[in-house]
Parts: sequence; C-alpha cells; structure tokens
Amino acid sequence: MLAITVQREDSQRCHPVAASDLAALVRRIGDRGDTFLVVERIPDLPDIYIQVLHRAGEGYILEHRDGAPDRHFQARIEGPESVIAAMTGWARLNDDWDAGIAWELLDLGPVLAPVPALDLEDGERELLEARIREVIAGGYATRAELAELAEEYLVSPDRRPVSPAQARLLADRLWLERVEEQALWAGETDPERVTLAFTALEAAGITARENFTCCRTCGQTEIGAQAAPGARGFVYFHHQCTDAVAAGQGRALLYGGFDGSAETTAAIGREVVAAIEATGLTVEWDGNPQRAITVTPLDWQRRLTG
Repeated sequence: MLAITVQREDSQRCHPVAASDLAALVRRIGDRGDTFLVVERIPDLPDIYIQVLHRAGEGYILEHRDGAPDRHFQARIEGPESVIAAMTGWARLNDDWDAGIAWELLDLGPVLAPVPALDLEDGERELLEARIREVIAGGYATRAELAELAEEYLVSPDRRPVSPAQARLLADRLWLERVEEQALWAGETDPERVTLAFTALEAAGITARENFTCCRTCGQTEIGAQAAPGARGFVYFHHQCTDAVAAGQGRALLYGGFDGSAETTAAIGREVVAAIEATGLTVEWDGNPQRAITVTPLDWQRRLTG
C-alpha cells in the first residue's frame, strides 16, 4: 500500500491506496466529470502534492508542487504509463521518481501579498486554537476542514474576524505541530486497534462506522442507510464521542440490531465486545442492550491522514 490519499474530480477520497489501484485510477480518467486526480502524502503536508489532468483524446498534464509557488512544475506526457511510473515513484519517495520528464516551472502569476496577522479580541486566539487542537487530536479532520473550522468558529452576525487565508495559515501551523509530534509514535496505536476491530465487524455483517455524524440522534437516524445488504446490526461513534476521547475520556460505542429487538441488540453488543477485546483493548459493558459499550482506557494517538 502507498501512504497517499487520492482525490478524484467527484471529491471521492481514497486512502491508503495500492500501487495497482493508483494505476487503475490514472488509466480510467478522461471522461467528463472524471478528468483529474490529486495525490497527497499521508500525513498531508501543505503545498506538497502531485496531480494529473487528462481529457479523452488529449495527452496528460502532470504537475507537482514542492512546498511553494516557485516550486510548482508541469510536464506534458503522451500516455498513462509514464504518469503512473512518476506518481508511484513520488508516492514511494524514490529519489529518481521524476527522471526523464521534461519539467517546466509553472508561472502562477503575481506573488500574493503577505497574509495579515490575526487581530482578535482578548482570549479569542486561545479559544480558537484550543478548538482546532481538539479536532486535530481527534484525528479525523482534513486540513481543508480545519481551515473551514478556523474561519467559521468565531463568526458572529456582524463579524468575521478570520479570513480564509488566515484560517489556512493557522490550521496548517497547528497541523504541522501534530505531524511532528506523531513522528515520535512507535508501533500500533489504540485508534488503529479500534479500526482493526471495526474492519472485522464490517466483514462479519455488522455495519461499523468511525466518527459518524454529529450526535447520537443523527447517528441512529442515518446508520441504516450505511448498511450493506444482509447486515444484521451496527456499531458507531459520533463526533461528540471523538471530542470526548481526544480529551482523555473513554470511547463510547453505540450499537444495535436492524430488526430493533433487544435480543439482536444484545447479540450485536457481544460481538462488538469480542472484536474490541481481540485487539487487546479493554471494554466496560454489563451486557445491558440499553447501555453503551465503553472502551477504556485509551491513549488516543490517531495518526493524521489528509
């Protein structure tokens, strides 16, 4: 698997991606509505990416950016195989990934003016940064989502104190702090164990979703639409649960049977407990189908993705 996120024109994001899947995605682009791919590393780093554009009947336009506007390059390539080789080599961090390609520095126009410093009222910066760090610690947000949060968090009917450019700079600074921190983590983390358990439950016919919807009410309403044919039940945790675990609390899991019976719900609960415990995590649950399952203690070191 390649440590990359691939975004298609329809905004679908795939990660991580096998080299064969990346090749298939490159070969398929060309039709209207499916003409480009943007590839970012995991974890995503600001202004570092490679992308390709192809329209049916035309060649391929390959671009890569290496951290700044004056490090944005473009090349025109006839067929997909050279594109696949370059993008795969870039994803693997090969030193010679761009060899043999006639790159040209892309002129992106005038240099933008420096972004003004934030001008916030007393305590607002601390409040804003605390919320962004909380969401980063949860581990599910993308850089784009964090920038949107930074822009909107302090908005009032008569005031928008953070511009889009200021929001991106702030979100990226805090994101990179976490990237540096997670570089010191070793081995499998507790969130990765939760993901392993959810993957096993999905394979066993239980719809399993992480960080699903904003709250329990929405989760209970929407989980049925996520079910694959033949699914017997579900388990999920919502955004508020993610905030809680990032703050050092246990992970509450909500579960149930799609037939609505207490018997099925209890049976699903037992399967969830078994799957979680199989990863080495500890579960608190008394068998009551009306009570949530709690995974605790948890060291919530969820590695950032995109």
